[in-house]
Amino acid sequence: MSTATFPCDPEELRTLFLFEKLTEDQLTRLCVEGHIEIIQPGRVFAEGEPATCFYVLIEGTVVQSRRVGDDDVEVGRTSQRGVYSGAYMAYLGDRVPQTYANSLRVTEPSRFYVLGADCFAQIMTEWFPMPVHLLEGLFFGSQRTKEVVGQRERLLALGSLTAGLTHELNNPAAAAVRATSSLRERVAGMRQKLKMIAGGKYDKASLEPLIELQQRAAERVAKAPILDPMEASDREDEVSDWLEDHGCHDGWQLAPVFVQAGLYSDWLDQVLDTVGADMLEPALRWLNYTVETELLMNEIEDATTRVSTLVGAAKQYSQLDRAPFQVVDVHDLLSSTLLMLSAKLKGIKIVKDYDKTLPKIPAYASELNQVWTNLIDNAAAAMHGEGTLTIRTARDDGNVLVEIGDTGTGIPKDIQKRIFEPFFSTKPVGEGTGLGLDIAWRIIVNKHHGDLRVESVPGDTRFQVRLPIQLDQAPPDTQPEAS
Repeated sequence: MSTATFPCDPEELRTLFLFEKLTEDQLTRLCVEGHIEIIQPGRVFAEGEPATCFYVLIEGTVVQSRRVGDDDVEVGRTSQRGVYSGAYMAYLGDRVPQTYANSLRVTEPSRFYVLGADCFAQIMTEWFPMPVHLLEGLFFGSQRTKEVVGQRERLLALGSLTAGLTHELNNPAAAAVRATSSLRERVAGMRQKLKMIAGGKYDKASLEPLIELQQRAAERVAKAPILDPMEASDREDEVSDWLEDHGCHDGWQLAPVFVQAGLYSDWLDQVLDTVGADMLEPALRWLNYTVETELLMNEIEDATTRVSTLVGAAKQYSQLDRAPFQVVDVHDLLSSTLLMLSAKLKGIKIVKDYDKTLPKIPAYASELNQVWTNLIDNAAAAMHGEGTLTIRTARDDGNVLVEIGDTGTGIPKDIQKRIFEPFFSTKPVGEGTGLGLDIAWRIIVNKHHGDLRVESVPGDTRFQVRLPIQLDQAPPDTQPEAS
């Protein structure tokens, strides 16, 4: 930065809106403590450097920018006299990090009034004690409010996910309990039927074919075809008629189990040939218990597998057993989030347009899941339980693109630029905190050096998240939700 330093004129300072109400003595002190600098085109200060000076533009053009990934993104450009930047929060002292919040450069030779940060803090405290206290209260109060509401946002999300997960877990758990109860009854019935068969006229040689039939029946359960309702009904009628024709009492009760296992009249003929007409009914009932036992055990296996899958998805979603910063596959994170939100997505068609060739990326996985949760939950709310949720992934230059789209009512053009502001919400009072998208923005942009933007027209809203495929180093371990 090329500069030239000059003394300042109190009367010139009075022409700047910041200083127009000051007394002669105050203006004189500002000139004693500070000075005028003419800065040539180039950088004045960089984001993150120690904030040592307070700058007020007298003439020239300044450009403010913020760091996003490897790029400096321009956030403001002005030639307005009196605009200020730099160490304007020095009066808060060491209670907040005293670094420059953005980068500043000038595009032409520009003249500034410059005051050291320590002097600025001292003058603010001496001259404006009440406004300083008000500003302190406003700043720290806002920080506490954002932290508390941010915690509530996370608790609301957690409560919603917990309710959905509980519902999803309850269904297979209840099915397993019912199947276990039925299995106990069927095993007891098998013992009774075995006792009846053992009391009959069978010797070892005649029992062996029956045991072989039992084994083949159990094996066929695993290979049973899946019939549509009409086919199943026709098969049950066929088997029921066969059983009635061969003197089996209440054969209609046995038919559904045999049909579900893929055992039809041709198989019943084999049983008849093996055991004979006299022992046909007790043998069939014993075999029916065998088949039903296999079906119930399959049902229990399916239910417990479902529970295990849900628990695995919950662990993947929460990343409880993982390092905070790791290399992840975004598809795994999206899948676990969709599973966790499945109760909220009932009635919504889900389209997954995934580029499976995408590489893994370095990220804070649990926080990315929080972003997916916010975006998918908002999409579901916008569609009111019906519509299409489209999740697309693709490579976009050096980034992984995750696009979450919905067919809801859309976001009005006039508020699209405001939706990432803290506490801004389009939901009715009491239904949203206004921090969901603000949190998502800070996780993606501030913590992952990525990009988050929205495109929306009625019937087609798309939130686009871009995450760098490579980072030079892990992002700083901050907590964006509470900042």
